Amino acid sequence: MSAARFKQVADAAKIDRAVAALNKHGFSATVVADGAAAKAAVLALIPGGSGVFTFTSATLDATGLTEALNAAPYKSLRDKMYGLDRNTQSAEMRAIGSAPAFAVGSVHAVTETGELMLASATGSQLPSYAYGAGHVVFVVGAQKIVKDLAEATERIATYTLPLEDTRAQAAYGVNSAINKTLILHGEMPGRIDVVIVAEELGF
Repeated sequence: MSAARFKQVADAAKIDRAVAALNKHGFSATVVADGAAAKAAVLALIPGGSGVFTFTSATLDATGLTEALNAAPYKSLRDKMYGLDRNTQSAEMRAIGSAPAFAVGSVHAVTETGELMLASATGSQLPSYAYGAGHVVFVVGAQKIVKDLAEATERIATYTLPLEDTRAQAAYGVNSAINKTLILHGEMPGRIDVVIVAEELGF
């Protein structure tokens, strides 16, 4: 089957199944109509003055959240991290990215059975999402909803990776790879919000 099917936005029934399953597993999942509504929903979740780390995400870029959350009234932990010297302050840089008050990003697949899956070349975002961040907010385009973890794995390998590889080469001059994955099967209620957007956003 063609990987192009992973670009298709899920229908209302699939979105409803995913949202219900995520909420059953301790995530706080909601659905919004478009990127503008997603931006408003996320900004409403994060109090002004909070320290926020925005992880690299085409979804956040498309909604304007990368720009909004790295400016007043928020405290940009990404800017703080990149203000340090990688050669002499790498430990401090890792600490900032691993345990922010708020971490905001996306995932690469959401299953109809209520799991979240993401892959990474470096793993830099995984500690924060798994445990380190006090509060995590994921913004997810509805084209990322899949049936189960097997299909999530296939989506990442055949659809997401080629697109991320192209982005990484343009941005950093290196290839991407699926070196590390994280599957979130459930969470303690109140820690992770999932805003599903009923349109194609990111990849």
